[in-house]
Amino acid sequence: MNISIASEQSGLPSKTIRYYEDIGLVRPARTGNGYRNYSGTDIHELRFLQRARSLGFSVDECRQLLALYQDRNRESADVKAIAEAKLAEIDRKIAELASLRRVLNHLVEHCQGDDRPDCPIIDELAGEGMAH
Repeated sequence: MNISIASEQSGLPSKTIRYYEDIGLVRPARTGNGYRNYSGTDIHELRFLQRARSLGFSVDECRQLLALYQDRNRESADVKAIAEAKLAEIDRKIAELASLRRVLNHLVEHCQGDDRPDCPIIDELAGEGMAH
C-alpha cells in the first residue's frame, strides 16, 4: 500500500512516516518505480511507534522498543527496564513541575495585583525576589 493509505491506517502523518524511514525506524519495500510499498507488518510497526511516542518514549527509546518487539526471543525484563526508566523520568518531571508550581503560586499569592508598581513576580524574575 502507498504512504497515504499507510498514514490513514497507522494514524501517523505521511511526513512522520517519511521521517521514520529516513532515520531507519521503518523500511518499507520499494516498487520497481521507487514508490514505497507498506506491508501489513509495516503498518503494525507504525502503529506501535505511534503508541510508544504517545506514551512519551523518545525516538531512541522507540528504536529499542521496536527492536524488542521484533525479537521473539526478547526478555520482558529488557522491555520493563526501558518502561521503568521512562516512568522515573516522568516522575522527575512531575516533581520539577510541582516545585515550579509551588514557587509561582507563592509569588502570585504575594502579589497585590493592584495599581502599585511593587510586584514580587517581577522582583523574582529580576533576581531580587523572595524565592532566592
